[in-house]
Amino acid sequence: MKARIKWIENVSFAGESESGHAIVMDGAPEGGGRNLGPRPMETVLIGTGGCTAYDVVHILRKARAPVTDCVVEIDAARAPEDPKVFTRIHFHFIVTGKALKAPQVERAIHLSAEKYCSASIMLGKTAAITHDFELREA
Repeated sequence: MKARIKWIENVSFAGESESGHAIVMDGAPEGGGRNLGPRPMETVLIGTGGCTAYDVVHILRKARAPVTDCVVEIDAARAPEDPKVFTRIHFHFIVTGKALKAPQVERAIHLSAEKYCSASIMLGKTAAITHDFELREA
């Protein structure tokens, strides 16, 4: 996997993925930025949420579970000193479908957390990671 990061100005950068997609990252005004995009560490958290949500939906669909929506709300804390690594991350899954079974959703989340989501498994080296979920009827 490859990526390219190009400095725009001040503390703004454009990141381009190997697949040709781009994102602008910037700092807060107090750090010299103009708030043109998410902070780099925010993109790490968003990417991790996308990784685990992808897994959960994929696992549920493969099991023919009638999933129609999946939202992951993430609450994280970082170390106060440099390097400000994530120290705690909580994933709250809101999974919607028709007559979804809680054990099936719980299993999908567990498989993502323990086996498939390389991003959350990697962040788990510095952060205490927890999960919970709620089911909503479609």
